[in-house]
Amino acid sequence: MNKMLVTLFTSCLFFQLIQSPVTTPLGLIMLKTTSEELACPREDLSVARKEELRKLLLDQVQTVLGLLTGILESIWDKHSVTAATPPPSPSSGESGGDLLSSLLQSPSAAKLLNQPIPILDTESEYICSLALECLAHLFSWIPLSASITPSLLTTIFHFARFGCDTRARKMSSVNGSSQNSVLGQERGRLGILAMSCINELMSKNCVPMEFEEYLLRMFQQTFYLLQKITKENNAHTVKSRLEELDESYIEKFTDFLRLFVSVHLRRIESYSQFPVVEFLALLFKYTFHQPTHEGYFSCLDIWTLFLDYLTSKIKSRLAGKEAVFNRYEDALVLLLTEVLNRIQFRYNQAQLEELDDETLDDDQQTEWQRYLRQSLEVVAKVMELLPTHAFSTLFPVLQDNLEVYLGLQQFVVTSGTGHRLNITAENDCRRLHCSLRDLSSLLQAVGRLAEYFIGDVFAARFNDALTVVERLVKVTLYGSQIKLYNIETAVPSVLKPDLIDVHAQSLAALQAYSHWLAQFYSEVHRQNPEQFISLVSTALEAITPLISSKVQEKLLLSACHLLVSLATTVRPVFLIRIPAVQKVFNRITDTSAQRLPDKAQVLVCRALSNVLLLPWPNLPESEQQWAVRSTNHASLISALTREYRHLKSSAILPQRKVRLEDNVTDEMLSFFLTLFQGLRVQMGVPFTEQIIQTFLNMFTREQLAESILHEGSTGCRVVEKFLKILQVVVQEPGQVFKPFLPSIISLCMEQVYPIIAERSSPDVKAELFELLFRVLHHNWRYFFKSSVLASVQRGIAEEQMENEAQFSAIMQAFGQSFLQPDIHLFKQNLFYLETLNTKQKLYHKKIFRTTMLFQFVNVLLQVLVHKSHDLLQEEIGIAIYNMASVDFDSFYSAFLTEFLASCDGVDSNQKNVLGRNFKMDRDLPSFTQNVHRLVNDLRYYRLCNDSLPPGTVKL
Repeated sequence: MNKMLVTLFTSCLFFQLIQSPVTTPLGLIMLKTTSEELACPREDLSVARKEELRKLLLDQVQTVLGLLTGILESIWDKHSVTAATPPPSPSSGESGGDLLSSLLQSPSAAKLLNQPIPILDTESEYICSLALECLAHLFSWIPLSASITPSLLTTIFHFARFGCDTRARKMSSVNGSSQNSVLGQERGRLGILAMSCINELMSKNCVPMEFEEYLLRMFQQTFYLLQKITKENNAHTVKSRLEELDESYIEKFTDFLRLFVSVHLRRIESYSQFPVVEFLALLFKYTFHQPTHEGYFSCLDIWTLFLDYLTSKIKSRLAGKEAVFNRYEDALVLLLTEVLNRIQFRYNQAQLEELDDETLDDDQQTEWQRYLRQSLEVVAKVMELLPTHAFSTLFPVLQDNLEVYLGLQQFVVTSGTGHRLNITAENDCRRLHCSLRDLSSLLQAVGRLAEYFIGDVFAARFNDALTVVERLVKVTLYGSQIKLYNIETAVPSVLKPDLIDVHAQSLAALQAYSHWLAQFYSEVHRQNPEQFISLVSTALEAITPLISSKVQEKLLLSACHLLVSLATTVRPVFLIRIPAVQKVFNRITDTSAQRLPDKAQVLVCRALSNVLLLPWPNLPESEQQWAVRSTNHASLISALTREYRHLKSSAILPQRKVRLEDNVTDEMLSFFLTLFQGLRVQMGVPFTEQIIQTFLNMFTREQLAESILHEGSTGCRVVEKFLKILQVVVQEPGQVFKPFLPSIISLCMEQVYPIIAERSSPDVKAELFELLFRVLHHNWRYFFKSSVLASVQRGIAEEQMENEAQFSAIMQAFGQSFLQPDIHLFKQNLFYLETLNTKQKLYHKKIFRTTMLFQFVNVLLQVLVHKSHDLLQEEIGIAIYNMASVDFDSFYSAFLTEFLASCDGVDSNQKNVLGRNFKMDRDLPSFTQNVHRLVNDLRYYRLCNDSLPPGTVKL
């Protein structure tokens, strides 16, 4: 088939088919098939043939594009002449206006694009759709060049107008017939296909200098379309116009805008002919009139890309900060205001109530949470660029909603069962619900901005941050004191969750400012700490009443997280002396008190432990009071473990042992892993040695087999954590733990590896091979005794090899892993080998060079041939080069010949061709290109030979 297509494509017959009206559809279908089959041919072609085909195709591109341009232009012109639709009147809102003139820089171009869209017959629409499909596929692989003429681009944009023509849809809906409906859909499809062509061109990042002018023309014409679909008039709002357009067309248009901002804005922004600010105005209208939530999310992504572009431009000093702000400040402030309005029920209730706040997506967030998160990311990025403007926009809105919340106290009345919120009118309840939802969102926004008040800008923005923190402290205390979370309301299913959420979000927002509080503490601890002490003390007064099993879990956990941040990040010296903290200590160590839920209990214990264990900032070691704190910590641990230590032996325990053993062991190993990672020095050598030896004795082969064979079980996780502990041990510098190396390697290679070698066990394998890598990387001298004096005396740079058998076994395990289907393990282990070569010259070591090197090369080549790990082609090619470059002479003279000789499915003549085509290049790009040519052609020959009937004689 390929041969027939090539013959047709390079002959006049192919073009005659397209040019003849009767066979035009057939010619276009064959053209598209040719582009699909030959531009990116499958493996049933040799590399040489692929290159030849590509050259043949490229030679004909100009002719083909000319033919397609001619077809589209002739159909457009023919039907434009007979079009009965009059041009739009200036008052209809369809005229170009000043913006169009500024975009196109040409009155004639503007006039041309404002001509009415012709009504095509069915056959013409079919031919145009085929031609546009051909163009879209051609654009996916041909380079940007002069073959893509201004005439072709203009024609494509004419057809893109079909997508934003609402009249066709109206006609089909008014006339009502199914034929008219199909006609309207087909007209819309032409617009979608035209936008696909445009986006194929837009997606190319590498743009020749001579094509930049064409790009500018494309942008100008596309933004004419953008202006057209965001134009308001008496008959349409922008949103109603967008709702009438095909959803696929809107998606294509949004894709175009994303490509423009992410790929081309940097090169177009400097053109004086392109008005970027006016473009942003159109993008603004397009964004905030999207008819669907997904469309709005996609537009927010585009704004995020634009804000990232401005931020990186300022940071890289490609443009002056003032110049950027002067140009874009108004647009950014407008964007910020509108995004904030969109997250508030006060301005956007109808749309926000449509959002699902129950079903979780793949990222474990609801539609509402996603909406809010993406909106707040835009707010945060504007804050980074315009901190003063952002704060002055956000804080007054927050303040308005806070006043409503703080004013609720006057409506709290005492009832027979407790306290009740005396707001009962339906309209008042609805307004309160909206205000509380908005306050919750705005608190999250304020928390998201916390990072922009710390570091180098702490002093400059201190007053704004202090205002926020004081307000948050006041709100959290207010909520805890009047216990709005326990209050009765007229609509308990709505208002009670709202009140709980506001209280929880105020605590979370205050937690976000813990780093600011820490910096505040470091600035004032020696001079005027009263204000800081007041903030922290008041915050703790707000937290303490919430540390209770009677408080809703959402609110309880928010309070616990804030307590952890104050104890861990801020860590003021006076924290332990605050009465509120003393209350929490007493509450958590009182065995008669009702236990908190597990998550909360862990957080509170962590906070109290950190108060005593972590060093106080800004104080020398001599003032840390470690003796007193150590005694207090011992008392805390004693109180927390009292019940466990008082357990008595009973007949019940042995029965529970089997059920608890795995989970308990898992937690024990987690504890020891953390211990080894953070406190190796403090543990001391004897205790550490004792722990390691105990674990080594405990994990017998039978025990390991029982754990590993149940994949995903707790036992598997226990083995993984044990291997992680050993990773920490083997990385330790010095000689203290070196005596354990033989036992660790023995455990890996004789006990763990045989169990997992032929099983998937992905998690255990990943940890095992990381451990083996750490053994090699951090204990190289265990295998290779390097000595400068010995090297000089021997006159060679070879190192003395020790523990050769263990080294060989480890390397063999790495080699075996490349024969297995787990692509993640393959990538990890290939990276480990490459790292060992970079750091320790693994491939150059005599034992590797003489006994393993070409075995690894052979395995990696076979992997490429079998296409089992195609996603890693590039990494495998580089690794083969690094191995072969150790001894290119042997690679070319011996290995390549042996490799080809061992290849089955190819005859001797084909092997000779493969060998001759592998050029003796020694640079990385050429070598890897030769490797991929060899692999492709070997597969090609095998495919050809397998397709021959049995007994065929090959000449």
